[in-house]
Amino acid sequence: MSQTRNELAVEARGLVKRFGGFTALDGMELTIPRGAFYAFLGPNGAGKSTTIALLTGVYAPDAGHITLLGVDAVAKPLEVKRHIGVVPEELSLFERLTGRQYLTFCGRMYGLSGDEAAARAAELLELTELTYKAGALVAEYSKGMRRRLAIAAALIHAPELVLLDEPFEGIDVLAAGVIRELLRELSRRGVTLLLTTHVLEIAERLATHAGVIQGGKMLDQGTVEALRERYEAPSLEAVFEKLISVPAARNAKLSFYGDSTLTGEKAHEGEAA
Repeated sequence: MSQTRNELAVEARGLVKRFGGFTALDGMELTIPRGAFYAFLGPNGAGKSTTIALLTGVYAPDAGHITLLGVDAVAKPLEVKRHIGVVPEELSLFERLTGRQYLTFCGRMYGLSGDEAAARAAELLELTELTYKAGALVAEYSKGMRRRLAIAAALIHAPELVLLDEPFEGIDVLAAGVIRELLRELSRRGVTLLLTTHVLEIAERLATHAGVIQGGKMLDQGTVEALRERYEAPSLEAVFEKLISVPAARNAKLSFYGDSTLTGEKAHEGEAA
């Protein structure tokens, strides 16, 4: 059943983006219902980060239309930005501020009063388990702490739509757990989430909807359940592998290592002896 524009948080049609002679996006289509947790999947270089850059106004599309929360994102970028939160893959934080100062500053930039910004900063620091580092300079934060702080900053103005580009990249299991629970809480509260990740297990556990992109084009998208049924696949990872050809290296063998099975059997025989 088709959805009306009011039911969609993200509607991108026919997106094209070129960088010189390279076409990064070639007629990209993206539809995300309000309240969905959307996993945006694809191999490196598929166009995921470029799509997010277009959605958030970092780049202008060479062709196509973008509507976010019912608003033309190209024609009215400032109106859109008031209602979205963004966590880019490459973080650029103010390192000479403390965590508390940084969040308060972000809140003030979104028009919150000083008291409201400080109150929300304190709540977000607690929620992201950063209260104990609130008075430390951001320069002293680990990668996982910076990622959590960036997510907190993206949430301080209570956005309806949050876009996260590889939020689990290069962080430890504890930081990943905090972020995962925070995203679950946002989803429970009806916030629309767009997440790019290479960790398909995370997408499987969190997402309600998914889309697979390759070569700047959307291969397929829909609810996770519908995608599994459509491709007769037991998991989102299996859907991904059916849409994206499995790399040849998956079954690669090294001739100079011999038969690994035989080697393992010999090793066990040696232990038994």
